[in-house]
Amino acid sequence: MLKTTKVMKLLFFPIIAFLLCFLIVPLLYMFWQSFKMGDTVTLQNYVEVLRNIEIREAFMHSFAVSLVSALITTIFAFLLAYAVHFTRMHRSIKKIMQVGITLPMLLPTITYGFVLIYTFGNQGIVTRLLGQPLFTIYGFNGLVIGYILYTLPVAFILMQNSMQYIDKRFVLVSMLMHDSPPRRFYHTVFRPMIGTIGGAFILSFILSFTDFGIPASVGGSYKVIATELYRAMLGSIVHFERGAVISVLMLLPAVLGVVILTILERFNFQYKQVSDSELIPARGRDWFFTLLSLISVVGIFIIFSTMFLVPFTKGYPYDFGLTLEHVQSVLAEKNLTQVYINSLIVAFATALLGVVVTFIAALLNVRTPVKGRKAFDMASMITNTVPGMVLGLSYLFFFNGSSLKGTFFIIIACNVVHFFTTPYLMAKNSLLKMDPTWEVTAALLQDSWLQTVIRIILPNIRATIYQIFSYYFLNAMVTVSGVIFLVSTKTMLVSTRIKELQHFAKYTEIFVLSIFILATNLIVKLGCDYITTHKKGEMKK
Repeated sequence: MLKTTKVMKLLFFPIIAFLLCFLIVPLLYMFWQSFKMGDTVTLQNYVEVLRNIEIREAFMHSFAVSLVSALITTIFAFLLAYAVHFTRMHRSIKKIMQVGITLPMLLPTITYGFVLIYTFGNQGIVTRLLGQPLFTIYGFNGLVIGYILYTLPVAFILMQNSMQYIDKRFVLVSMLMHDSPPRRFYHTVFRPMIGTIGGAFILSFILSFTDFGIPASVGGSYKVIATELYRAMLGSIVHFERGAVISVLMLLPAVLGVVILTILERFNFQYKQVSDSELIPARGRDWFFTLLSLISVVGIFIIFSTMFLVPFTKGYPYDFGLTLEHVQSVLAEKNLTQVYINSLIVAFATALLGVVVTFIAALLNVRTPVKGRKAFDMASMITNTVPGMVLGLSYLFFFNGSSLKGTFFIIIACNVVHFFTTPYLMAKNSLLKMDPTWEVTAALLQDSWLQTVIRIILPNIRATIYQIFSYYFLNAMVTVSGVIFLVSTKTMLVSTRIKELQHFAKYTEIFVLSIFILATNLIVKLGCDYITTHKKGEMKK
């Protein structure tokens, strides 16, 4: 039996203190502030906010547009995941589709809105080809398309990962039993996926409901709750109490989502053995899903192609002559290059600190008997439900007036906490798969627990660590909502600088900076993927 050592305690207390200081306490302080009016504690702030017609309207708008986009996203993600795992679509098309669908994850959400304007706006590419706009891009339409682009990659990854564990032999058995196609589909594919489908829908809804970047660019006069929170805190008149109340209200859909996901867990089940049986040929099915996959990928490429077209033309949309002047002007402007360097610093520091925090938290929880280790599971549940804007606002309240305000550290800490859930679960699942007797065996051989971690556990989890690094880096480069309240003039990031450039209609600079983010994220992602694949190959040998 492994015993608790001093080293385990020395690692436990700093991590739990970090989560307390940068998650629990700021949220509780913000919740307390929502009840304060001057020096008195009252419910008046909630009464005023709930009576405010504009806020109620923004809340209902957010609910409606998030519901529609989440429904469409879930259906599309399911169909595309089905195309990968349950059709005989050509392997190269499957690969292209998997890459194309996840491409938007490498860009800030605020960029989505600008590429939509340059694609479907009055002077957009599609508008110029058709001679007139297909629809008004500002407001409900633009938000729905933007939210679909934002949430589709995440929902698709969830569906794809879950669908690969469905035993395909049951499809063949169902055919031999002469089940009708609807019955076969329901029992062999849809029924095992109900939990994941519900999870993808809830996640898509919450991400859409709490996003700030897309409404900031194409929201127009269609008010949503995220922009109302931004106006309350950074508008011409600052309303701290109103901002705190709106933040608490933004948590309600997330809490409801957790309850629904808990209910949906009963629909999950496991196969004793998963078989990757060959699928029965069906030309009509394969052609349909091939066409759907190609249309989806081409649509995404067309929408984001404007990002590469505008910066390299002399005067879009009137002069399409090629030039590098815009790129050179961005590189020559010290402020913009410094902002890009700031983003790199924050992303690398977030990734490094994130790896340390999530790995130690998962290690202590899974591989040690330390008391209180289950608190890390609770922290992962909380960070999974708290929107980035709410977390950032809680920091603004709690650290206001302290020496941490406006520093890189507060931004890095916010990113580590905000994106804690997925890396923590990645590390936890990897550690659970390892032999649980390693530490006990090493102790019998007179090796300390720390030596066992360094010599045995770390080499076996190295691939997961690179994946965690990549996840933190990519999200730190593109996040807007989590840091919009925390940056200062000295710590400005590319994602938040894009918001400022919008006010001056400097869309060319916005696209150049977006290309820098995309290129940087591609390099890091491909590098980490290569190292991960290489390490897995070495372990198999």
